Amino acid sequence: MKLTAVFQKVPEGYIGFVEELRGANTQAPTLDEARESLSEAVELVLEANRTLSEEAIQGKEVIREPLIIAAE
Repeated sequence: MKLTAVFQKVPEGYIGFVEELRGANTQAPTLDEARESLSEAVELVLEANRTLSEEAIQGKEVIREPLIIAAE
């Protein structure tokens, strides 16, 4: 799976977001810092989504399995 990072130069530095993952965004003074921060933001969004999902299915009978998405 590939995600698309988008960076835009602004007066304060750079803003960035991931097209395919709502909520994963960042702002930093340099492009390198924005890239690093965006990677951390993706991890945090996925972790938060996982926690919310676990809470929603707590006590319910579910099937959990890995999902592998082939690269394009």
